[in-house]
Amino acid sequence: MRVVGAGLSDRLRSATQAEHERAEEAPFVVALMSGRLDRDGYARLVGQIWHVYSELERTAGGWRGHPVAGPFVIDELHRTAALEADLRWLYGPKWTDRVTPLAATERYVERLRTICTTSTSAFVAHHYTRYLGDLSGGQIIRRRLADLYGLTADGVTFYVFDGIGKVKPFKDGYRRLLNEAAWSPAEHDELVAEANEAFRLNRAVFENLAEAVGLADRPTSLDITPRTDA
Repeated sequence: MRVVGAGLSDRLRSATQAEHERAEEAPFVVALMSGRLDRDGYARLVGQIWHVYSELERTAGGWRGHPVAGPFVIDELHRTAALEADLRWLYGPKWTDRVTPLAATERYVERLRTICTTSTSAFVAHHYTRYLGDLSGGQIIRRRLADLYGLTADGVTFYVFDGIGKVKPFKDGYRRLLNEAAWSPAEHDELVAEANEAFRLNRAVFENLAEAVGLADRPTSLDITPRTDA
């Protein structure tokens, strides 16, 4: 029996809070957003994110027309082209030579490849975690990174969503999609579990990046990563 998923967006918010907070305390993220890295540190992050979005957006094509997942395939959200523009600006025309995936990124991409092509709830969980996070606070992050690392608009196009209109009405509509889709109770649970897994996979990428740039793995409490529900 399928049920309307009323309140799913609120459940996602509360159920992922702990994993989200762990991600936002990652030493790499804190160092990046406090200006303690160089521009290459930022470029490394963009390169790893590109692998993730390339796979997520590839799998999205298979869900077009699906009664539940299809409405979440929103081309105006897609980030691959913007990330490639940023990487060309950061690394030059041979940027693909500079973006070898780290071990944690490979695990993240493999998770997307194996589960997001077969599970509606898993696809939406990863979609929600990535895109709502990008939209929540993205403009603040864009300005901060540009100021800290001397980036132009070309270096931070990843954070520019010109095609969706005003951000708040768009996010409100996205949450309605979550709440009104016909999920089964089991799919509710699967979606929440996979959203938490997405945060863990993302945190693992931050940990690998910290190692790559030589950061010590020390705790911090600086809050700079936007909530997906902000």
